Amino acid sequence: MKWNSFISIMCVLLLPVLSSSAFAAETYTIDKNHTYVLWHIKHFGFSTQAGKWYASGTLVLDKDKPSNSKVDAVINVADIATGHAELDKHLKGKLFFDTEKYPTATFVSDKVDITGDNTANVHGILTLHGVSKPVTLAVTLNKFAMNPISDNMTAGFAATTEIKRSDFGIKTLLPGLDDDVKIDIGVEAFQPKKDEAA
Repeated sequence: MKWNSFISIMCVLLLPVLSSSAFAAETYTIDKNHTYVLWHIKHFGFSTQAGKWYASGTLVLDKDKPSNSKVDAVINVADIATGHAELDKHLKGKLFFDTEKYPTATFVSDKVDITGDNTANVHGILTLHGVSKPVTLAVTLNKFAMNPISDNMTAGFAATTEIKRSDFGIKTLLPGLDDDVKIDIGVEAFQPKKDEAA
């Protein structure tokens, strides 16, 4: 395998940079200000509505054992943003996300399949609304470089998936309000400097 192909694959494996340290796993921090989960759902066939959550967490890469690499993300469901305050309040209620009881969702990876030089399928468990189900993210590496603003090594990627909300116990207004929810994810993750990690 060519060295630059190896680098690409390592970046796709949850995107931390390869360390000069030969044996240590690298941990990257998901940038909560630039990482989001955007969902889309058909509204009675008239339109497609959308909302956004922000997310935080960590990405870990074991250089010598890539299968040990992981992503562990927390999605701030209670901070839902649709651009409409009354709709946000409605979606936070018991008929939908019940954020008083379930303020966050989590995604924890358990397997990575490489599908191309800059793409992979990342398998894991999504816990939403108190229900845990397997979900697969189709991931594309966008960029891996020094961030000119923060001076941190940063990796960015895009991911997509689709879930059925009824699988997670959210069944209000089915089938008029569609069961299928399309999800687009944008992530920036950075390697903290030593003084930031302390």
